[in-house]
Amino acid sequence: MAFCANCGTAVNQGSTFCSGCGKPVGVGPQPIPAAQSFGATGSMAVSTAPVSITSGAATGLAPNLAGALAYILGFITGILFLVLEPYKRDRFVRFHAMQSILYSAFGIVFRIGWSILVSAVVDLSGWLSLALVPVGLVISLGLFLFWLFLMYQAYNNREFRIPIIGAIAAKQV
Repeated sequence: MAFCANCGTAVNQGSTFCSGCGKPVGVGPQPIPAAQSFGATGSMAVSTAPVSITSGAATGLAPNLAGALAYILGFITGILFLVLEPYKRDRFVRFHAMQSILYSAFGIVFRIGWSILVSAVVDLSGWLSLALVPVGLVISLGLFLFWLFLMYQAYNNREFRIPIIGAIAAKQV
């Protein structure tokens, strides 16, 4: 599936204009006017070699790599990709940055809630709290593996939506 180079919206094959921003799609790299320089004699020389810029070189990171990197440090990279200039216009990167922020917030809230639950159970029964330790480790491992899965999906240009968090992130972008 192709994406608009201007706004990042998915473009149907055969479409000539982006449905998100209205710009023409499918246009190859545009040549840049030849550079001008002065020769050894002081006369102006013009280079006639065509120079072109591809979309990846002009904007820095590819959208799939930026979307995957948005998950690396949660809040920090999510906010960075929401405010940095070439990426804040790309819908795909904005979605993954917002979902990263919300997933990190969920992880923090869950960890605080789990700590409160374990503290309450310790007050009731010390042996029962020992049973909660491996359960907490399994849940933490699951959250970590799901985090890796989200990065993998973003790297493969897939907009995987977490059931509740993904819907909220899609509304925000």
